[in-house]
Amino acid sequence: MRKTKPRLSFWDIWNMSFGFLGIQMGFALQNANASRILQTFGADVEHLSWFWLVAPITGMIVQPIIGHYSDQTWNRLGRRRPYFLTGAVLASIGLILMPNAPAFATYMPALWIGAGMLMVMDASFNVAMEPFRALVADKLPTDQRTLGFSVQTLLIGIGAVVGSWLPYVLSNWFGFDEIAGPGEVPLSLKLSFFVGAGILVSTIIWTVVTTKEYSPEEQEMYMEDEPEIDAEPARFIDIFKDFANMPSTMKQLGLVQFFSWFALFSMWVFTTPALAQHVWGLSPDDTSSAAFNEAGDYVGVIFGVYNLVAAIFAMALPVIAAKIGRKRTHAFNLTIGGLGLISIVFITSPDMKWLLNLSMIGVGIAWASVLAMPYAILAGSIPARKMGVYMGIFNFFITFPQIVNGVFGGPIVKYFYGGNAIYAIVTAGLLLIVGAVSVLFVKDEDDIVKL
Repeated sequence: MRKTKPRLSFWDIWNMSFGFLGIQMGFALQNANASRILQTFGADVEHLSWFWLVAPITGMIVQPIIGHYSDQTWNRLGRRRPYFLTGAVLASIGLILMPNAPAFATYMPALWIGAGMLMVMDASFNVAMEPFRALVADKLPTDQRTLGFSVQTLLIGIGAVVGSWLPYVLSNWFGFDEIAGPGEVPLSLKLSFFVGAGILVSTIIWTVVTTKEYSPEEQEMYMEDEPEIDAEPARFIDIFKDFANMPSTMKQLGLVQFFSWFALFSMWVFTTPALAQHVWGLSPDDTSSAAFNEAGDYVGVIFGVYNLVAAIFAMALPVIAAKIGRKRTHAFNLTIGGLGLISIVFITSPDMKWLLNLSMIGVGIAWASVLAMPYAILAGSIPARKMGVYMGIFNFFITFPQIVNGVFGGPIVKYFYGGNAIYAIVTAGLLLIVGAVSVLFVKDEDDIVKL
């Protein structure tokens, strides 16, 4: 007889997801500063999205594999914990080495070393993130999953705020240099990456120490509504079979994810050049002036704002979803985010830069929803014994739109937008609104509110 999983306390859920704070701090440092660092090392604006391709490509490859094997793993550390601990250590190495790429320029150009460290970080973040998503579904009963993913979003927001604001705080509050020579990364930015590496490892260790995973026998007992079947040895080819047999809800969410993540990728890649050109009035080749570094630091500030909003708004998501349903909640939030990105086009001077924070409020609402609602909708349609691999396969719908954007985003900015990166941001806003419409057609298997 199958048993219902026990309900966990808020603090049990908090400890279980605490490592995500460190992961997202490192991820935020990367998102807000990778384009700036690569431009410092000599990358052209229209080529930035090509360097960023390493992120979704590694995610597309790594996450399904990690999900597949974590479903089959059980050792002294557990089922999911060995993977996110390994990912955290490797990501920390990438965070330390990326801003110090010029120190290794004897062996190859700093730009290529920096791009290589971007790949290491992305692969490692993906190794760490997928098991965290699966862990929530492993541990929580259906009626606590929205709360579980919302707590993850809260912690993601806190980590991202700290990571996004840290370079600005170190340079403007503590006086560390924010200007460096040509081809060099400022000291404030280097120190930010070092701090991020330390916090990443520390928070992951906290989760490993405080969270107990269900044993294989307990997992079998809690597999509600699934037929009992004889276990078969796991094979790598099973990933492709699972992909072919994915639930219809996952396919429908794939379209929503395409529009959402295409838009987010544009924001992460092009916000720094967009603000430098459109708000600060700089030329595309001005990448070492005080004004460029001021614009780069302010990107960290506004990225911190949207992540702070996401952290706060995340805890409202279960309440809103209980009232109007998960699909309508996600559709509304994506629309608000799209309008926030579009509004940036009306901000045209450094004196107006404070208005960017208002634009980011909408983005933060959308970001909170993107990090929680699709997973809450998806979890109810996935067999418990396949939770890890399907969470990994679902990452395909996050990475594929980023790859498409990475290939075509730069040429679109160069040839269709005349090098004006601000129009990539406006397009991103429009696509979030399209994603909001498409989510209304998704079938939610166990939504509390039937639409």
